[in-house]
Amino acid sequence: MLLQEQQWVEEAKGGSQEAFACLVRAYEKRVYALTRRMCPTPEDAAEAAQEAFLAAWQGLPNFRGDAAFSTWLYRLASNACVDILRKESRRGAAEGPSLDDEAVPIDPPDRAPTPQEAVERRELREEIEAGLAALPAEYRQPLVLREIHQLSYQEIAQAMDLDLGTVKSRISRGRRRLREILLQSGNFSAGRPSKLAEGKSGKEGRK
Repeated sequence: MLLQEQQWVEEAKGGSQEAFACLVRAYEKRVYALTRRMCPTPEDAAEAAQEAFLAAWQGLPNFRGDAAFSTWLYRLASNACVDILRKESRRGAAEGPSLDDEAVPIDPPDRAPTPQEAVERRELREEIEAGLAALPAEYRQPLVLREIHQLSYQEIAQAMDLDLGTVKSRISRGRRRLREILLQSGNFSAGRPSKLAEGKSGKEGRK
């Protein structure tokens, strides 16, 4: 797939709309999944995804390939989301930064749940989605890329055009703020191990 993708990129850089359409089909679901988690509404997410692909088409002649095409595309999608979120921020909640490095993993562990666990996980997922939506964009973006899309810290730094240390700091603060939001909602207990925490150990090894 990588060689095929490189061929599409080269042909699209030369002006092939057919090759670019192949790239769109290959990435449209992943890009929309990213923008949907960063934008307040499905309409905003669709607009951001469309803007990302438009920016990719316009910017392809200058794409040097220093990073993977997917990483570059994620950056464009993130930037499109930021433009929308800036409008929302005027009426959004103020930041609540913290220096605590406690993690709040997003995904439940991969094992077959009981019916009761399935209900609990669905409710917790809804709380996490709401918590992510309440985060300031500078924390939400890297946290979504890390926990939802499983990018490494270095890949996130490339996608967001940030220093590695800044990425780690924002993820740390975003996790802390998300934890605070979940605690305030009453659906996350600080005094017991979370089912989500069980799934964290497998993620922390990937830097």
